[in-house]
Amino acid sequence: MSTVERIALFIDGANLYASAKALGFDIDYKRLLREFQGKGRLIRAFYYTALVDDQEYSSIRPLVDWLDYNGYAVVTKPTKEFVDSTGRRKVKGNMDIELAVNAMEMAQHIDLMVLFSGDGDFRSLVESMQRKGVRVAVVSTISTQPPMVADELRRQADEFIDLATLMPRIGRDPGERPVRSDNHRRAQFAPIQQPVEEPVRE
Repeated sequence: MSTVERIALFIDGANLYASAKALGFDIDYKRLLREFQGKGRLIRAFYYTALVDDQEYSSIRPLVDWLDYNGYAVVTKPTKEFVDSTGRRKVKGNMDIELAVNAMEMAQHIDLMVLFSGDGDFRSLVESMQRKGVRVAVVSTISTQPPMVADELRRQADEFIDLATLMPRIGRDPGERPVRSDNHRRAQFAPIQQPVEEPVRE
């Protein structure tokens, strides 16, 4: 990558969380930002997640607050609850449209889009960005069984970065533990995301 390349990160929060969890590590978002700032001119780092509005405390909220104050553009929306055909309560929180709209708006301002997701639904978006002259790198993993990235997305990308290879550089130091008495520090070292139920993809 050229050092003058303009880069934007698009992080599908739930998808990245699932991939990191499958690989058995926590992400240090400060180190992640630093990793890509060293590869070019980082224009924007978007983080997308759905939030459960009626929960008094959600494990994702401290992380969202920390990201907001530390260089990330956080995009959230409330989850929607529904009951499936078997009568089970499900939570739906799909951020694909928000991510796609932001990416298309940023296309003329960037040279490289780094998409943190393995969701095959993004293949069309990647193709559209490429038609606008933007190179696309997809960050997910094939180091798990089954792989966390859809084959069609991996094929469409200009570059595939296995999350496992980034682990030494963006993983949280196991020695770091959340500090309970100080809200700011608790937010800084908050767990990535611990949803009670996995959001259902549309």
